[in-house]
Amino acid sequence: MDTATASCVVATKPLTKEDLIAYFASGCKPKEMWRIGTEHEKFGFEIKTLRPIEFEQITALLNGIAERYDWDKVMENERIIGLKQGIKSISLEYGGQLELSGAPLETLHQICDELNSHLHQVKNVAEEMEIGFLGLGYEPKCSLEDIPVVPKQRFYFVADHLARSSLSGPDVFFRTCTVQVNLDYSSEADMIRKFRASLALQPVVTAMFANSPFSNGKPNGFLSVRSHIYIDSDKSRTGMLPFVFDDSFGFERYVEYALDLPMLFLIRNKIYLNSGGMTFREFLSGKNSHLSNEQPTIDDWETHIGTIWPEVRLKRYLEMRGADGGPLGMLYALPAFWVGLLYDEDSLQTTLNMIDDWTLEELEMLRTQVPITGLKTMFRDKPLKHVAEDVLKLAKDGLERRGYNETGYLDAVAEVVRTGVTPAEKLLELYNGEWGQNIDHVFRGLQY
Repeated sequence: MDTATASCVVATKPLTKEDLIAYFASGCKPKEMWRIGTEHEKFGFEIKTLRPIEFEQITALLNGIAERYDWDKVMENERIIGLKQGIKSISLEYGGQLELSGAPLETLHQICDELNSHLHQVKNVAEEMEIGFLGLGYEPKCSLEDIPVVPKQRFYFVADHLARSSLSGPDVFFRTCTVQVNLDYSSEADMIRKFRASLALQPVVTAMFANSPFSNGKPNGFLSVRSHIYIDSDKSRTGMLPFVFDDSFGFERYVEYALDLPMLFLIRNKIYLNSGGMTFREFLSGKNSHLSNEQPTIDDWETHIGTIWPEVRLKRYLEMRGADGGPLGMLYALPAFWVGLLYDEDSLQTTLNMIDDWTLEELEMLRTQVPITGLKTMFRDKPLKHVAEDVLKLAKDGLERRGYNETGYLDAVAEVVRTGVTPAEKLLELYNGEWGQNIDHVFRGLQY
């Protein structure tokens, strides 16, 4: 799982479309080198007031973790904005959400050890500051105006773009938390199969992991409002990417898609430059006048594809992006689900056979409806729960065949599928019952 460096490398020859295709092809790895990567976001809040923590508190937290646990500080304009330790990193999202981007690891046992270690380190420092962290897909209480803005150059460009190009605006990044899984592919053909399977099943995963039923201190009418607001985000950069199911799909087709998206910024000498709305294709051709002196690099391409946010994203690996942040058991379950399904040939092929006749209209219907009705969404005259049962069994079978004794990590999501009751619905039941419609209880109930 390669990490973008955003460093500027002087090219010895002009960058071509073939170089961009080769970038994705360079991610191909033999099966024995396949690894698992995860990314976890979480909300920080003050224990006493339940308000989001301010940037000054975030920087103190990062400094504390760095000094106590030997992390290197990542600085921008003399401010700490993240941490690195080997190939792991801790970064900040737009509204101060704390994100662990884990190392590429071989087994789910290692993934869970890494997550437990991270949460232990964060909790030890945060408790001394009377700070807690929350496992939800959407900030449950505060308005957008109450959310702190992390002063990273990148965020200003992205927020400005979203304010102009989407109905939901920058809210899609300022008040949301996701958990993501990154998996490898062995060839272009393998990438295509995994991309199609994971993209078709992303709404099913959104349903199983739905965990964002509150906003502004009360129920919002959704089980995953995080997923819903993506629908109103920049439609050219988000969603289900129907071309993935075309016969012509491959590395080149994804390159063609990304080439025609406007660049959000350009980085030179750690300074972010306004790209003026030009597409990467225009940048590659040298036709844009105000940046005509800048020669495109592969780092520019890597930065650009990181500003695309579909339900599944192609880098030099595949990134599954459809799940809400949640409690610890669900954080274990998401990589277990995808590894069992996509890293086992029999389970992957059975999945592809199952989705083969699903239409683009059905997929779009699921993406639109699942954030509202979860596993109760009707699909081909049956609740989506039936599909979830089938794919969960495939994932479990795949994990068993891996031989690492990893099936126990599916327990939390298996309970969701067995009952058909999503994490969000359990929270709503508590809110309307035991919690007496007091949203403050969610902070105590879902604090890591």
